[in-house]
Amino acid sequence: MQNQTSESSTSTADGSPVKVMLAGLFSLILTMGIARFAYTPLLPVMLDQTFLNDATGGWLATINYMGYMTGVLITASISDLKLKDKLYRISLVIAIISTIGMGVIENYILWSIMRFLAGLTAAGGLLIGSGLILNWMMRNGHKPELGLHFGGVGVGIAVTAVFAMLMSDSFTETQSYLSNFSAAQQWQVFAVIAALLAIPAWLWLPKPNKSTVATATDKSLVDKPPRRNWMLLLYAAYFCAGIGYVISATFLVAIVDQQPNLKGNGSLVWLVVGLAAAPSCIFWDRVARRTGELKAISFALIINIIGVIIPALNHSLAGVLISGFFFGATFMGIVSLMLTMVGKFYPTKPAKPMGRLTLSYGTAQIVAPAISGTIAEVTGNYSMPLIVAGAIRVVGVALLGILQFKQQY
Repeated sequence: MQNQTSESSTSTADGSPVKVMLAGLFSLILTMGIARFAYTPLLPVMLDQTFLNDATGGWLATINYMGYMTGVLITASISDLKLKDKLYRISLVIAIISTIGMGVIENYILWSIMRFLAGLTAAGGLLIGSGLILNWMMRNGHKPELGLHFGGVGVGIAVTAVFAMLMSDSFTETQSYLSNFSAAQQWQVFAVIAALLAIPAWLWLPKPNKSTVATATDKSLVDKPPRRNWMLLLYAAYFCAGIGYVISATFLVAIVDQQPNLKGNGSLVWLVVGLAAAPSCIFWDRVARRTGELKAISFALIINIIGVIIPALNHSLAGVLISGFFFGATFMGIVSLMLTMVGKFYPTKPAKPMGRLTLSYGTAQIVAPAISGTIAEVTGNYSMPLIVAGAIRVVGVALLGILQFKQQY
């Protein structure tokens, strides 16, 4: 029996940690970068070419986050690793389908369904994929850090920005084959890229091992849940962080392109976001090693607040580029550190508590886009939503400060 367990453990450990991390990276480029975030650089094109306006565009974003929340609820309700592995792989397929759907028919109901499904797949890639990879890393004696994996979100954003720029009319003079693609054609291009990304994301992630023993060290994995009150404060802080994140993540390109002196630069700012986000999680992993996760999250959130409110106060190209850099350099670092920290509390089933934590973040993502889009439609700009989001995030920083003085256990 012991030999059989050892053989099974060896099979599940097949592949290098880099290859496993790359599987996660490609899955996040697909499920987050394309299925979820391609909507951001394509929103201005859709506003110009279709019946969408700021309000209906905001509601599509809210529906996307409703799908994400549904995925979070599913993740938080299941513990079986093999079931999660199946859901992870289903997410890869649905991510492709939802991207194709956005480019097939110009219909609000269809788009709503596709954005909902895209939200589901984002939860599969971010939470289920992260949990599976963190579990594999701990079982096989590797550092429980997800910086390379979470870098897939930034790379995905950069990919969508580059292709959105290539497919815009600003590239007409270069006679690019992709120049002047319609919104539907741009979604179809992203669907092809999504299909290619799904191959390594599927093949390079090993099947999970359900044993409670770390195969590389033969040590039992033991959950150490924090105090309930401590976790409730953490949920509240993460909710505050989610408010500012979702407004920038949804509307940043539209915010830039609405400025007469900045029109056409939205995708450039989105590219800066992606390039800053790609290495950010690895950077914040290093910061957390020195300061601890909570202090590192606080530092990142303070920088993020500055990035969120800059577009409300400064409409220059330099200002919005700095805003994009600050936002990109911190938003995934905050998510990565939060999920990794909670995952360490529950090494035997990290995806489930990750899902519970993300419920607070996801609630903010449902509420904020629709309200922000409606306010923008009424006022003609996004200044007020950005300022309010910054203020709420200041509350989040204060809550994190309280957490640093309270005992976890």
